[in-house]
Amino acid sequence: MSISSPEAVKKLLENMQTDLRSLSMECKKKFPPVKEAAESGIVKIKTIAARNTDILAALKENSLEVVQPFLMGCGTKEPKITQLCLAAIQRLMSHEVVSEAAAGNIINMLWQLMENGLEELKLLQTVLVLLTTNTVVHDEVLSKAIVLCFRLHFTKDNITNNTAAATVRQVVTVVFERMVAEDERCKGIVEHPPPVQGNTNRRSVSTLRPSAKDAYMLFQDLCQLVNADAPYWLVGMTEMTRTFGLELLESVLNDFPGVFLQHQEFSFLLKERVCPLVIKLFSPNIKFRQGSSASSPAPVEKPYFPICMRLLRVVSVLIKHFYGLLVTECEIFLSLLVKFLDGEKPQWLRAVAVESVHRLCVQPHLLRSFCQSYDMKQHSTKVFRDIVNALGSFIQSLFIVPNAGNSTAVSAPAGGSGSGGQGAAQGGPGAGGVSGNLTTQAAFEYRGNWIPLMTVSVQGSAKATYLEMLDKVEPPSIPEGYAMSVAFSALLDLVRGITSMIERELAVEEEAAAEFRDTHPDQQWQPQPGVHLVWEEMVSACWCGLLAALSLLLDASTDETATENILKAELTMASLCGRLGLVTPRDAFITAICKASLPPHYALTVLSSNAANLSGKAYSIQGQSVQIISPSSESHQQVVAVGQPLTSQPQGTVVLTAKNIQCMRTLLNLAHCHGAVLGTSWQLVLATLQHLVWILGLKPGLGGALKPGRAVEGPSTVLTTAVMTDLPVISNILSRLFESSQYLDDVSLHHLINALCSLSLEAMEMASGNNKEPSLFAVAKLLETGLVNMDRIEILWRPLTGHLLEVCQHPNSRMREWGAEALTALIKASLAYKHDPPLAENPRLQLLLLNPLKELSNVLHADIRQKQLESVLQILQSQGDSLGPGWPLVLGVIGAIRNDQGESLIRTAFQCLQLVVTDFLPAMPCTCLQIVVDVAGSFGLQNQELNISLTSIGLLWNISDYFFQRGEAIIQELEREEEALQKQAQEKGETLNRPFHPAPPFDCLWLCLYAKLGEMCVDPRPAVRKSAGQTLFSTIAAHGTLLQQPTWHIVVWKVLFQLLGCVRTSSTTADKEKIESGGGNILIHHSRDTAEKQWAETWVLTLAGVARIFNTRRYLLQQLGDFFEAWEVLLNHIQSAALSKNNEVSLAALKSFQEILQIVTPVRDSAGDTFAAMGVPPVLIDPFSASGPGRPLVRSDSLVERLTRYNGAELQAPPPGEESALEDSALWWSAWNTWYRTGTDSTRPPSGPTEKFSFIPSQPFLTALIQIFPALYQHIKANFSMEDLKKLGVILHGAVSVPISSDASPFILPSYTEAVLTSLQEAVLTALDVLQKAICVGPENLQIMYPAIFEQLLLFVEFSCKPPQYGRMETKHVANAKYNQAEWVALNYVPFAERSLEVVLDLYHKTACHKAVINEKVLQNIIKTLRMPLGLKYSCPSESTWKLAVSSLLKVLSIGLPVARQHALSGKFDTMWPELANAFEDFLFTKSTPPDNMSIQEFQKNEAVDVEVVQLISTEILPFANFIPKDFVGQIMTMLNRGSIHSQSASFTEAEIDVRMREDFSKVCFETLLQFSFSNKVSTPQEGYISRMALSVLLKRSQDVLRRYVEDERLSGRCPLPRQQVTEIIFVLKAISTLMDSLKKTQPENVDGNTWAQVIALYPTLVECITCSSPEVSSALKEALGPFKDFMQPPVSRVQNGES
Repeated sequence: MSISSPEAVKKLLENMQTDLRSLSMECKKKFPPVKEAAESGIVKIKTIAARNTDILAALKENSLEVVQPFLMGCGTKEPKITQLCLAAIQRLMSHEVVSEAAAGNIINMLWQLMENGLEELKLLQTVLVLLTTNTVVHDEVLSKAIVLCFRLHFTKDNITNNTAAATVRQVVTVVFERMVAEDERCKGIVEHPPPVQGNTNRRSVSTLRPSAKDAYMLFQDLCQLVNADAPYWLVGMTEMTRTFGLELLESVLNDFPGVFLQHQEFSFLLKERVCPLVIKLFSPNIKFRQGSSASSPAPVEKPYFPICMRLLRVVSVLIKHFYGLLVTECEIFLSLLVKFLDGEKPQWLRAVAVESVHRLCVQPHLLRSFCQSYDMKQHSTKVFRDIVNALGSFIQSLFIVPNAGNSTAVSAPAGGSGSGGQGAAQGGPGAGGVSGNLTTQAAFEYRGNWIPLMTVSVQGSAKATYLEMLDKVEPPSIPEGYAMSVAFSALLDLVRGITSMIERELAVEEEAAAEFRDTHPDQQWQPQPGVHLVWEEMVSACWCGLLAALSLLLDASTDETATENILKAELTMASLCGRLGLVTPRDAFITAICKASLPPHYALTVLSSNAANLSGKAYSIQGQSVQIISPSSESHQQVVAVGQPLTSQPQGTVVLTAKNIQCMRTLLNLAHCHGAVLGTSWQLVLATLQHLVWILGLKPGLGGALKPGRAVEGPSTVLTTAVMTDLPVISNILSRLFESSQYLDDVSLHHLINALCSLSLEAMEMASGNNKEPSLFAVAKLLETGLVNMDRIEILWRPLTGHLLEVCQHPNSRMREWGAEALTALIKASLAYKHDPPLAENPRLQLLLLNPLKELSNVLHADIRQKQLESVLQILQSQGDSLGPGWPLVLGVIGAIRNDQGESLIRTAFQCLQLVVTDFLPAMPCTCLQIVVDVAGSFGLQNQELNISLTSIGLLWNISDYFFQRGEAIIQELEREEEALQKQAQEKGETLNRPFHPAPPFDCLWLCLYAKLGEMCVDPRPAVRKSAGQTLFSTIAAHGTLLQQPTWHIVVWKVLFQLLGCVRTSSTTADKEKIESGGGNILIHHSRDTAEKQWAETWVLTLAGVARIFNTRRYLLQQLGDFFEAWEVLLNHIQSAALSKNNEVSLAALKSFQEILQIVTPVRDSAGDTFAAMGVPPVLIDPFSASGPGRPLVRSDSLVERLTRYNGAELQAPPPGEESALEDSALWWSAWNTWYRTGTDSTRPPSGPTEKFSFIPSQPFLTALIQIFPALYQHIKANFSMEDLKKLGVILHGAVSVPISSDASPFILPSYTEAVLTSLQEAVLTALDVLQKAICVGPENLQIMYPAIFEQLLLFVEFSCKPPQYGRMETKHVANAKYNQAEWVALNYVPFAERSLEVVLDLYHKTACHKAVINEKVLQNIIKTLRMPLGLKYSCPSESTWKLAVSSLLKVLSIGLPVARQHALSGKFDTMWPELANAFEDFLFTKSTPPDNMSIQEFQKNEAVDVEVVQLISTEILPFANFIPKDFVGQIMTMLNRGSIHSQSASFTEAEIDVRMREDFSKVCFETLLQFSFSNKVSTPQEGYISRMALSVLLKRSQDVLRRYVEDERLSGRCPLPRQQVTEIIFVLKAISTLMDSLKKTQPENVDGNTWAQVIALYPTLVECITCSSPEVSSALKEALGPFKDFMQPPVSRVQNGES
């Protein structure tokens, strides 16, 4: 019911009247004035009630009068009356019917009562009612009322004091509430208060409204009072306590912050009055030092608990509400607060200070403001940091008990010592945890210092204990552990508050960012930088202190829950630092957790280096140092595991406690939930986990998961059952941790991988020194991480595999094995994974995945390579069909074999290759076929396993078959690829770079195949060379037609010639040492028992192969531009082979030479043959077997067409044209030059004294060489010049001169008696024969060569008498050579010379009349040559020689003399005659004697030959004397003369004398002489001259003989003269008689006077002979003297005679 309702008013009136009546009754006797006043009051009320409708307003108007009776009643000082009056006044007040004036009177009345000490409680009540029900009391009245209450507070009565205190509090509140209400009312009115004029007049508050003014005055005076100054407004105060004043200040500040913030005047008070006051009052606490000496000059006021505590409360409020106004002042307060935590301050002061700090710690926003206002300003105290550090030092100081040496250190209460560790872990927070009969309390213990832990406040609120002790005057005693507990809570709340605040704001920001990205995908989100800076500064400021404190607490904690809280705080801090990107603090917190997980003092470099960075940072707070304390190892913890440390040097065992395991779990939790922010600290986390895993003995299993298993390690690992049950869980969490890596973002994932890699690097370093079991944690986890992140494997593949590859190279086999296991497992898994898009469409990824497999090839360890190749085999079997662009890599791996690897590796790799070649050639891109060829080639070249080399050559043959069968498809694909590459190259502006570039890609494939086979053709192993060579030439022969014409150019130059070059080099440098039998029982044939001989075989094979290709593909090759150069090079090879010092090679070279020369023009193969050679079934050929280029083809894209295209060259005969003829002749001339050089070099005799081993070409070689000439000559005869003929001659001569080794002679030489030519000699003559025949039918100009041919033949003729010399080599005659000595044997040249002579004869017969023959004096040369055997006659090596020479001479002369006569005048034969004369003379009068054993018949035969010669002279020469030079005729005559007189050797026996006298010969000579003496047919003076000369010779000779006879006869006396002399004289006498007959018959004028004189002179001599004793002589003499009678005439007169 409201006070203004009619009922209420009615009741009020009734009550008032009742009150007045009661008053009048009471005062009736003692106080009549009062009674009267009461009664008139009743009338007044009734009147008011009757007259006014608004009774309450009327009452208020007249309230002075209405209240007057009651005031008078109070004035009586009678308790009963006073009570009644006060009650009535209160009723009026509560109905708000008291006016301002009345109120003033009431207050004055109350003041009097108060001064009299009456009804104190009632007074307070009345004041309260008066002030709370309405606002009529203000200004001085109000101040009086307030003073009244204050005065009552200081009475002697306790109840009154307390009530007054409560009233004061309420009144103060009311004053401020009024002001708030007033502000509410005036909200809308805008005022412009003049600015506050400094502090000149403290009461100048003109700008304030009434209620505000009251509040201002009140607050100002409260400050004055607390400061012990006189109040301005509260006049009449007698007494005041600071404690009460501070409480009032605190309540106002706490309850009405708005007032101070909204009104400048109040803010001014706050700044100018309150703060200085607080600072002043704090001074005793600041200066006081516990235990400081009493002898200081001015005794320091002791801190006073009640004031200090209240000051701190005020400060808390100031900071909480007015921080924004009082930035500087708060800095001072906070600094003071920090100082109060100092160890030198009293315990209670530190306790309340800690409570105050705790209050700040639960207000994160406030803390943020501190940070912004102080820590982030340049020259300001780092307040926030100092607070945190102070807490930290505070906690530290509690552990570091002074005088710890004395036994005053608090000992742990029973049950709290380490023995109850397990209980402690289970006991809950606080002291309530009961376990069994043992009560344990949560506590901290550090270095023997035990501090219990109490529950001080609910998490997140700072419920203080000591700050609330307002009734205590003396400082309370602080229980042990209280300060620690508060500080601990404060720390946790601080961490919780800051982290949750920042994380909330981060979340909001991230949301905004996400939204922004959705709406503006193209723009970059820009966060507000300021916010981040604040967060970062807050963390930077507090982390060191927090970490120091938390680490210490963690180390000291004995309670599981406390530990959990500490760990949680460290974890959230670490995570927050991570999110803010503050690396150092993040790592520091993580390091702390890591250290706590490991046994104390465990040597782990990652952590110690990190801690070293931190321990250097000691923070000084007000001269006190916060050190990061190193952990104590004495914490009494339950041991749950004993294991081996993971270090390079074994160190015994280490111990893990329950707390270590708890920390480990936190670490796992951190990694699991906050992996994304760990960044580089993964390193710390993983390093620690690795060590823990090692100590606990977890080992990696399949897929990288860790499983317990340490049986191998022996008894060093001891695990309690508690931890045994935990292990599977830990192992599971560990695996889950790495599985969860799939939810990390890419950057974090990279950090994780990097950390694992560097861990693994350490493990590798550790394991490399010794053979200890390595730690495989990192490798296993890399594998696990890779396997779960397959969907984005691309981003982590490089670092992951890059590292595993390093592991694979590790010397420790176990480590290596795991590296390879991990790597191959990853590769296999990644290839099998269903990627999106699939691998087939993402070649780049596929290559990326396969690349590490290739890299493994660089590892030298066989076990790794084995693993690699096994996985290749598996990949081929499972994914072979879908490798696509990965083929080059896979093939690269298969082909990465080296000779230093073992056989087994090579075998495994070869298995892979065989699988590829048999199953996968069609599956791979054609661009890889070339790689297959290369790989197969490299297997051919490896030297570990001969069989594999040979098999791989077989594989190459199979591959070539595949090329052939799938040619069409391969060509298309390769050309497509080529176009793409070409385009790329053009875009980059480069040229396309692939082997054999200009050739089309399909041809390049073949070229690579050929090149590979070519390499194997020069392998050091003969078997490989042979097989490769055969395969190479077979493939070229079988499939060469597929190549395009220009490609042949490369085949010739890059494949065939290069191969020839290499083979040549190797052969010429091969070792000549004998190879001992090839191991085991293999015997090596003597023709292959040196490397040189084996290479010779290769050379032979290769040269033959190349020559065959040149032969069969001549047309095709001739259409290449540089066929001529190629031809030259080939010839050069043939030449160098022919000149090699190996008979096998040289002979084979000539065979090849013959092969390439045999072709006059290559005969066009019929189409069928071509195809058959190419392996095309004949069915295909049918449509155009009669093909010509113009025929339409049946299938336009068929193989047939392609073959025509490729074979066009072969299938069309080239048009006969000048060019080809020229081309041909150049080729043949080139061949001729080669032949010439070969011949010259091979037949040139060694100069100098021959070495024993100097090489002499074999007969078959020379024969083959010479046999080439006729074929070759057919092609060059057109331009064959004299010069060339000379060159030929030199070679023929040289070849014939070469001796044979005696061990070969039985096979080559005929037995000496048979006159047979060797095949070489045959060949030489054939060569000349060919030439001569060609000249014969050739044009005129060729005939000048005849003389040269004669010359050559004549040289050979001379061999009959003078075998040729070969250099200075000594040859033995074959007859003397012993077959067993390795000497050189000269051939029997007689048959050859004789055959040559026959050829000369034959040729001369044909050519005697040729100009050249005449001009070059061939006849003379022939005679000159024959002179030698003729002269030697019996001395010739063979008798047949001179006989042949004579018959030849006769034949030649019979042909030649007529010619000579014909050209007598030209003088061309002048020099011949003397030569001829000499020849006759040498022969007819030989110096050699016939052999002793010559039979008479033989002799007669020989004489007949002589006679034949003389007859030739008489028939062919002398009759034509007039054409013959005189000297010659003279010589002949002299010769005839000499012959006509007997001459014979004296050795004959008498018996034979008559036969051997060559009587027939003499006779013929003489007859000839005579015949020519008187030939009457003198046609020329020349002839007459001959006859005269002949005659005079004859006569002279006769004269001589006769004289000598007479002389001898005289001397001999009785002895008969020798038979021959007798014969001679008889012959002379007969001759004289013949002469006389002739003279008789001749015309006298024909006879010269000289002759007569000589004839007449004979007479006396004849007469002298008459005395001879021989009857034969006598009869002859008779006949001679008889004819003289015819010439005896009488003398005539002189004159006549003179005239005649």
